[in-house]
Amino acid sequence: MISSTLFYVHDPMCSWCWGHCPQWQKLKKNLPDTVMVKNIVGGLAPDSDAPMPMAQQQAISGYWKKIEGLLGTQFNYDFWTKNTPRRSTYPACRAVIAARWQNAEEKMILAIQEAYYLRAMNPSDQETHLQLASELDLDTGRFEADLNSQKLEQAFSEELQFAQSLPIHGFPSMVLQHDEKLYAIPLDYQDYRSGLTAITEIISQGA
Repeated sequence: MISSTLFYVHDPMCSWCWGHCPQWQKLKKNLPDTVMVKNIVGGLAPDSDAPMPMAQQQAISGYWKKIEGLLGTQFNYDFWTKNTPRRSTYPACRAVIAARWQNAEEKMILAIQEAYYLRAMNPSDQETHLQLASELDLDTGRFEADLNSQKLEQAFSEELQFAQSLPIHGFPSMVLQHDEKLYAIPLDYQDYRSGLTAITEIISQGA
């Protein structure tokens, strides 16, 4: 029986979320059966059509190099020369919600990350999301309609507000809801076990 919820607050265009992905997958596989995982998109950067300033491009590329050096995460730096980067992650967040409505949330999160970090595609562009939806065999007509719907915009707004209400400090973050209380869970980019230990201890104390 589900008795706890682990909220994973992320952004599909967050490079640290991409770096954390291997340990996150391991953590999920080892969670107690009583814990349900719920992804929450945090909305790293609002809608913008403005090209990303060169200084910001260099800063984010520097984050990639740092993550690559620390974790061995793979990045395709062709992204910076093949695209006009924009500091705009809300479109990718909406794509995740639209895919969730077709039971393909996890697949879309990974598809956006791989498109951005490995395939040098621009995840700020809706055409990228439509291509990924097609590759994932989603109902692309429904997906596109949902992406641009007021219903999705309302759901996204509510999710952003919920993310902001949680005890987090950036993305990714993990928060356990147990016995109507919220617990910030430590996140180790190199070893999931510290987070797993914290979760099991909280649950056992409340048993």
